[in-house]
Amino acid sequence: MNRFVVVSAAVFLLISVAYLPLLNDLYWSSLKSLIPPVRVVADLLVRNGTIFTSDTSLPFSDSMAIRNGRILKVGSFSTLKDFIEDGTMELNLEGKVVVPGLIDSHVHLISGGLQMAQVGLRGVSQKDEFCKMVKDAVQNAKEGSWILGGGWNNDFWGGELPSASWIDEISPHNPVWLSRMDGHMALANSLTLRIAGVTSLTEDPIGGTIMRTPSGEPTGLLIDAAMELVSPFVQEVSVDERREALFRASKYALSRGVTTVIDLGRYYPGTTDELSWKDFQDVYLWADCLKKMMIRTCMFFPITTWSRLLDLKLQKGPVLSEWLYLGGVKAFIDGSLGSNSALFYEEYLDTPKNHGLVVMDPEKLSNFTIAADKSGIQVAIHAIGDKANDMILDMYESVAAANGDRDRRFRIEHAQHLAPGSADRFGQLHIVASVQPDHLLDDADTAPKKLGFDRAQKESYLFQSLLNGKALVAFGSDWPVADINPLHSIRTAVKRIPPKWNHAWIPSECISFTDALTAHTISAARAAFLDHHLGSLSSGKLADFVILTTNSWDEFSKDGSATIFATYVGGKQMYPST
Repeated sequence: MNRFVVVSAAVFLLISVAYLPLLNDLYWSSLKSLIPPVRVVADLLVRNGTIFTSDTSLPFSDSMAIRNGRILKVGSFSTLKDFIEDGTMELNLEGKVVVPGLIDSHVHLISGGLQMAQVGLRGVSQKDEFCKMVKDAVQNAKEGSWILGGGWNNDFWGGELPSASWIDEISPHNPVWLSRMDGHMALANSLTLRIAGVTSLTEDPIGGTIMRTPSGEPTGLLIDAAMELVSPFVQEVSVDERREALFRASKYALSRGVTTVIDLGRYYPGTTDELSWKDFQDVYLWADCLKKMMIRTCMFFPITTWSRLLDLKLQKGPVLSEWLYLGGVKAFIDGSLGSNSALFYEEYLDTPKNHGLVVMDPEKLSNFTIAADKSGIQVAIHAIGDKANDMILDMYESVAAANGDRDRRFRIEHAQHLAPGSADRFGQLHIVASVQPDHLLDDADTAPKKLGFDRAQKESYLFQSLLNGKALVAFGSDWPVADINPLHSIRTAVKRIPPKWNHAWIPSECISFTDALTAHTISAARAAFLDHHLGSLSSGKLADFVILTTNSWDEFSKDGSATIFATYVGGKQMYPST
């Protein structure tokens, strides 16, 4: 009898244990039914507009609910009413068009902010005006202080290159250093050349050129790697000046509807690879820590420092905050068209026997790329000439084969002139084409003079060809090389009509309005691995959006004629400042 009781008790215990999870689930489910569901309430409800989402699952809506800086839901107003409560702020768009926060895929943000406070030579169209601006800067500066600035384009005054002789007489006691608009050439006055020790005996460095008079004397112009002869002597801007430059640049970007930038840093041929890191540490980390960031920034660093970036990513991860992201590494293979240093198969018409420059040893570049890619770091390489682009396409294909398949999103920055068949290779090799539409406005007149009409027509700014080949195309400005203005960039890509022209340059390469807008939103985000965070107005993503002045999507998509009414970052109005 006792044995039976013991066995029965044991069986009962085993059955109870077996059914305990079920009983537990039943208990909790019945308890949950008694507890009313927690209601999610929006901080901000945006309604009564035409909202382009850049999300193919729901391209348009009229309303959007936001909480804690992120999008709860996008849809019709009737589907979002449940998110409204007493504390919800409602923003009536009154029919205006909204687009996702615009992304500039290629900027030098602090360089742009610094130039805004220096000698700004963008748009100068006469030698006398150029000299007057330098003279005014000298008169307002202390004797011995550096006169810095840039943005000049010699094509605007007929093509003649400036020289030290233009400005020596007006700057006898102030060293002058003025970069061309593309950042691949700079003008020094004679005092600067003396400080740097550049003379007729100085040899051209590898990847650079010292422009000389017929007698061999330096003219004051230094191209690409030759700029490194001067840059170590240039007075470095202070930390406070760089921090002010960030704020200045950020406010300007917001006024243009830009909420995120891919910052390639103060890294050009002829500069030290430390500047980008100094700015990261002294400026960006400082601003992020003190919650002073105004736009989201994804940073790229010189490829020579890939291992340093890897260590930082392993320690911190790629997302430092909702404002600051660690991107990849950047390198150069050639110079620029305007400086006759972009690398082409055929010679320049205006400088015979000149095919351009290779500004970094290809073997070194390949080794850096293999190492960075093997470590999972995204690589972006500047290539403008047709030969330069093919060299990088070949190298990327080789590296991918060596390191194996993965989602690496190699980037070519500019992809400006492509040999026949090269545009298709971007899509085939899954390489991002990070391009700058507004550059074509300057090059439409100069490219045929430098390359010949046929080459210029077949090779230049092949946006539609890239899209036809299924390439991921991301738009940027290269600011301060060109103005940071995505709406203008979109119009340029759609119409391709340069100043003083009444027809498109290479009309077959005009792209659709939607493709152009996508290249400044979700495609730009994908090109930098940011598409899970931003780039479209989708549930869960950061609530960055731009309200435009137009009430008509049809008119906006037809001619792009709209301006920025307001810019919101994380659901908060950042422009105009409140």
